[in-house]
Amino acid sequence: MIIHSEALDLQRTTVLDLAFVLATEQNVGNRAYIGVWSKEEHTTAIHDSDILHLTIRDHSGKRVGYIIVTGLQDTHLSVCIKRIVIHSKGLGYGKLSLQLVSDWIFRHTESHRLWLYVRDHNHRARHVYESCGFTLEGTLRECIKVGEHFESLHIMSILRHEYMEREQKL
Repeated sequence: MIIHSEALDLQRTTVLDLAFVLATEQNVGNRAYIGVWSKEEHTTAIHDSDILHLTIRDHSGKRVGYIIVTGLQDTHLSVCIKRIVIHSKGLGYGKLSLQLVSDWIFRHTESHRLWLYVRDHNHRARHVYESCGFTLEGTLRECIKVGEHFESLHIMSILRHEYMEREQKL
């Protein structure tokens, strides 16, 4: 186990978790908001030392989501939350997972910046990110093609000193 709390455990994804990861990614409630990888891409990611691929489990051990973090070896100390996907929605697992992985990154790595992108129509996720201290940096307008239309991405980040200041206030 890599990250533990009373409510959730975040542990390295294994090949045995991939059926859950792929099903969660394909879920109609998720795929409109995230990118989708093949089984081979996920398999490569779980063996890549620059990527942290984590499965999220509730207190009973049930899988409830997953997170992919990239750039662990970035020379500019800028780490990306590539994907955070929660299967069991409405229970606060997304926010708690984001808090746990942010805490782990800033306490166990030398990372200076933690960033992510969110699709412009994903207002719920953007609200969660803002509530965790992430700041909107800008928008990549109509940068991804989805079917016959284009979607924009908002880039958000939190810097180490912002995270530490925020933690001192809590």
